[in-house]
Amino acid sequence: MRDPWSVLTEHQQTVAKAFIAAREAERKHLVVYLSGAHAYGFPSPDSDLDLKCVHIAPTASLVGLDVVEEPSDRIEIVDGVELDYGSNELAPVLRGAIKGNGNYLERILGELVLGGNPALLAEAREVVRPLLSRRCARHYAGFATSQLKLFDEKPTAKRALYVLRTAGTGIHLLARGELVIDLERLRDHLPDEVDELLTIKRTGERSELEQTHAAAWRGRLAEVIEAIDRHWRTAVIPPEPPTTKIAAADEWLRRVRKAHWD
Repeated sequence: MRDPWSVLTEHQQTVAKAFIAAREAERKHLVVYLSGAHAYGFPSPDSDLDLKCVHIAPTASLVGLDVVEEPSDRIEIVDGVELDYGSNELAPVLRGAIKGNGNYLERILGELVLGGNPALLAEAREVVRPLLSRRCARHYAGFATSQLKLFDEKPTAKRALYVLRTAGTGIHLLARGELVIDLERLRDHLPDEVDELLTIKRTGERSELEQTHAAAWRGRLAEVIEAIDRHWRTAVIPPEPPTTKIAAADEWLRRVRKAHWD
């Protein structure tokens, strides 16, 4: 397992720690997760720090008349470091995990944890892993397809790699029942030429492919997305989350609510 801080420069670490401390003073985070290119294994010098979080709202605020608003996403540049922060409350994250929403699954099960409550996150992982099902195929195929459309509009190495990472994660989850986000660990599911894209991407965010190069990659990207459907039929994870595991998640959430009344 990677050291979550090792993927950042010393300056990025300093900025990130101060930023996270300020956000943790505002709410109780279950997890502060470093997503984006750093988690996927192909950051470039101008990559932002994509902080995707799960927080626990005070239970007292959930049972009254007031509508509990999610904290607004925020993008800030601090000492030259761009930080993209977003957080969702625990209950909708668990509902999303049951539906196969990869964004939420990755926050709970991903490696690059920069903050939050380690003991409670360990419990959350034990609750969420049994919820993994083939529902995730819809999420990863859909997201990869949307990234492919962006690639068609502007064929950059970054957009191609996002297609590969997303589709590769979906394939690996179906084939092995394990959530893997790092592109290096997904190579078995990807074209052999992926190193071409990595070399280009690491020189900068906006590196665009030449027309003939883009055309060759367009076909490879479509093939990887189509492989998600093929793996669905032989997946090692169930078509739906077991009802007993959904009930266990609900029971766990209720215990968390009781422990976090205010």
